[in-house]
Amino acid sequence: MFSGLSALVVENVKVEGGVIRVTARTQGRPVPCPACGALTEKVHGFHHRTVADVPVDGRRVVVSVVLRRLVCPVLGCPRQTFREQVPGVVERYQRRTNRLTSQLGSVVKESAGRAGARLSRVLACAISRSTALRLLMHRAAPPLRVPRVLGVDDFALKRRHRYATVIIDAETGERIDVLPDRTAQTLITWLREHPGAAYVCRDGSGSYGEAIRQALPEAVQVSDRWHLWSNLCGKVLAEVRSHAACWATAVNPARPGGVREQTTRERWQRVHHLLDQGVGLLECARRLDGALNTVKRYARMKEPTGDRRAPRYKPTLVDPYRDHLRTRRAEDPAVAVLQLFREIQEPGYTGSLNLLYRYITQGRAEGDKPVTTPQRFARLLLTRPENLRDKDTTLLRELTEACPEISELACLTSEFAQLLAPAEGNDVKLTDWITTVRAADLPHLHSFANGLELDRAAVDAGLTLPYHNGRTEGVNTRTKKIMRQMHGRAGFPLLRHRLLLQ
Repeated sequence: MFSGLSALVVENVKVEGGVIRVTARTQGRPVPCPACGALTEKVHGFHHRTVADVPVDGRRVVVSVVLRRLVCPVLGCPRQTFREQVPGVVERYQRRTNRLTSQLGSVVKESAGRAGARLSRVLACAISRSTALRLLMHRAAPPLRVPRVLGVDDFALKRRHRYATVIIDAETGERIDVLPDRTAQTLITWLREHPGAAYVCRDGSGSYGEAIRQALPEAVQVSDRWHLWSNLCGKVLAEVRSHAACWATAVNPARPGGVREQTTRERWQRVHHLLDQGVGLLECARRLDGALNTVKRYARMKEPTGDRRAPRYKPTLVDPYRDHLRTRRAEDPAVAVLQLFREIQEPGYTGSLNLLYRYITQGRAEGDKPVTTPQRFARLLLTRPENLRDKDTTLLRELTEACPEISELACLTSEFAQLLAPAEGNDVKLTDWITTVRAADLPHLHSFANGLELDRAAVDAGLTLPYHNGRTEGVNTRTKKIMRQMHGRAGFPLLRHRLLLQ
């Protein structure tokens, strides 16, 4: 029960309510002088120390230790007398045994200040929130080492205002260091002070790329494949939106355009009217009182998009009788809703007349095909074919066949997805893919290809080497949890220390 006190001689154990009091003394062996190292057992006096130990049976354990004040036998020693210490049990200025300090340190490492203090009370070794933070900051961070493969990424200290940089071992996920900002100069300084990395994984950040080129010119930069795919997804969605006028009619030709589609068409006409007169993009934005990026988006469109939003209807009691309603309204378009209500009551309809009326006025009785959105269409294009349901596969085939550009987009997207499995020769295949993209009439995909060319060496390394920044993103997710625990109550030094201890 008291194996952690084996370096002491336990003289008495007493239970006082919720506290177990242990009386002990040292073993009386010779002790080296902390100044000169000479052994001595000459006693000058005695000193009482009280320390806390790990709880037993849900009760606090308090150890009262009698320590000796010893005399140094060496004449002229700066320490004429000194108090003996018991390594592992009673250290200088310590009020808890090492094993209790270790357990509380594990608690505060996960919970920090206030939460750690609350949990310590449940564990019968109560400490204050300030003590919890002191224990946390006194825990030694792991020694800094430079791995072979580094992972570098940023995370928000205050979104859109302040950011920091985390550096990890991309192979094991071990935290290496946390920098207070994400500027190139800060990373350059750190990399020059800690050389030795052969590979550095990063996202598409230009500042990180330039910092690595300056500090570690021999290191291979690896562009993260997830970010490449994420950038492609954004371009695919933009292409799908720009060709909505083609594929939207294949979904439901009878469905008229709404206010959103009409507004888009009017804006497109105004932008292109000014462009045909030789007005620049910035001047167009000023005259139309709009954002420059919005004017650029309309300028890239050959035709106004027909974005159509899918109504999200829940299943109703009318659904089993839709075929009957469709047939009757096709035979007699002027048939009264009350008459239809009576007809479907006979087979077993139990809903209300109002429900049937809303069902018909919403156009759900005549809908032959499901209405989709650009977001859903893009998701179908970007999903593995084997993971699609049969009805999604049919819908995707119908939509791609309605527009030649979308059909070509689907092929190019599938080809790029195959390149994301790292293998030798993917860099050559990427060159062929970029050549095919530039020959296609897909301007948003051209922009994506130009971005790949600007960072081509890192992209080639990302498609051919097995390294990636996935573990760095996992560290960022863990960081968000830690920051929520300490929101508004801690600074960067404490956050950095907790990250390095994880």
